[in-house]
Amino acid sequence: MSESGQESIRLSLVGAIVAVATIGGLLFGYDSGAVNGTQAGLRDAFALDDAGLGFTVGSLLIGCAVGAFLAGRLADAVGRKRVMMMSAIIFLIGALIQGLTSDHILFVIARFAGGMAVGAASVLSPAYISEVAPAQMRGRLTSVQQVMIITGLTLAFVVNYLLAQIAGDSLGVIAGHPAWRWMYLAQSVPAAIYLIALFSIPESPRYLVSRNRTGEAEAILGRLFGPITASAKVKEIRASFSHDHRPRLRDVTAPGTILRPIVWAGLVLAVFQQLVGINVIFYYGETLWKLAGASEETALQRNIISGFVSIAACFVAIGLVDRIGRKPLLLIGSAGMAVTLGSMTWAFTSGSLDMAGNLVLPQSIGMIALIAANLYVIFFNISWGPVMWVMLGEMFPNQLRGSALAVCGLAQWAANYAVVQSFPGMASGLGLGVTYAFYTCCAAISFFLVRSFIKETKGKELEEMEGWHES
Repeated sequence: MSESGQESIRLSLVGAIVAVATIGGLLFGYDSGAVNGTQAGLRDAFALDDAGLGFTVGSLLIGCAVGAFLAGRLADAVGRKRVMMMSAIIFLIGALIQGLTSDHILFVIARFAGGMAVGAASVLSPAYISEVAPAQMRGRLTSVQQVMIITGLTLAFVVNYLLAQIAGDSLGVIAGHPAWRWMYLAQSVPAAIYLIALFSIPESPRYLVSRNRTGEAEAILGRLFGPITASAKVKEIRASFSHDHRPRLRDVTAPGTILRPIVWAGLVLAVFQQLVGINVIFYYGETLWKLAGASEETALQRNIISGFVSIAACFVAIGLVDRIGRKPLLLIGSAGMAVTLGSMTWAFTSGSLDMAGNLVLPQSIGMIALIAANLYVIFFNISWGPVMWVMLGEMFPNQLRGSALAVCGLAQWAANYAVVQSFPGMASGLGLGVTYAFYTCCAAISFFLVRSFIKETKGKELEEMEGWHES
C-alpha cells in the first residue's frame, strides 16, 4: 500500500475518533435544546415560580460545574475514555428519571447528575480530540465539538416542535405522558449511542504516557501517524511531563501567584463565553420570544431557525480556525456580538407592555430583533462558540491539562449557571432591555481581554505549549 493510502487510513481513524468523542457535545446541546420547550410543563407539574423554574432548569448547570471540575482530575487518574463512558451511563439514567418522575426533588437530583455527565464530557471531548489530532488540523477537528453541540440543540428543537404539534402543545398528552416528558425521555437515545460508540475508540496516548504505559501509547500513535512518527512523538510527550511527580491540581499554581498566567487566560475564555448571554437563546429561546410577543408555535419555529443558522456558522469556523487562527476569530466574534446585542437591546427597549405585563414589539422592530438575534448567533458560532473549546483543549501544557481543565471547566459552568439562573428574574424585574445591555457590555469587554491576554496557538504541537515554566 502506498504512503498516501496509509495516510488516508490514518485520517479516517482520526475522523472516526473525533466523531465518537464529540457525541458528548451533542448530549450537552440536546439537553440545552430539550429544556427550551419544557418550561410550561415544569411550572405546571411542580408549581414553580420564576425562581423555582430558574433553579430547576439551572440545576443541570450546577452539576455541570461539579462534573467538569471532577472530570479533569479523574481523567488524569483513570483515563479520558473511562470518564467519558461513566458520563454516558449517568446521563442515560438521568434522562430516564427526568422523563418519568413526578417528584420535584428526584427530578432536580437526576438533572444535577445529568449535568455532571454533561460537564465531564464537555471538557474531556475537546481535550481528548486535541490529544489525538495532528497539529495542522487540530482546530478544525476540535471545532466539530461546537457543531455537535448546535446539532444537538437543533435536533432537540425539531423533536420538541414535532411533539408539541402532535400533542397540541407541550402540555398535551402522547401515549399517557405529557409531551414535555417525552422531550426529556428522548435524551436517552443519543446517550445510549454515545455509550456504545465509546467502546470503539482508544485511550488518549498522552494519558498513557503520563501513566508510564508507553508501549500502549506508541501502538495507538502508530495506528494514527505511522511507527516512525509514533516513536518520536512518545519521546516528546514523555519530556513534556514533570519527572518528579504525576499531574496534580497544584500544578496550576506558581510560586507567589494564585494561578499561572496561562490558567487565568483560560478562565477569561471560559467565563466570558457565557457572560455574553448565549445560553439565554439556548435555554430560554421559547420564553424569550414569548416575552417579545410571539406565540409558542412561532417561538419554537424561531428556535429551529436559530439552530440551523448556528450549524452553518460553525462550518464557517471550521474552515477558518486553522487558516486565520484562534485569536482573530475571537476578536471578530466579540466585536460582532457587541453590535448585534446592542441592536437587540435597542429593540427590546422600544417595545411596550400589554395588560398582562408582556412585552409587545411593533412588527418592524420585532423583525429587527429577530435579525439581530440570528446575526448574534452567527458571530458567536464562528468565534467564541467553537474557539473556546478548541483553546481549552489545546492551550495548556501536557502536565497542566487535566488540572487546568478542572479549574476552567468549573468556572465555565458556574458562569453558565449564573446567566441561566438570573435570566427569568432579570427579564421580569429589570426588563429585556436592561438584561441585554448587560450582555452587550460583557461582549465589548471580552474584545479587550482577548486582545491583551490571549496568545495564538494555531499550528503548535501540544508539547510546544507554554506555561509549565512560567513564573
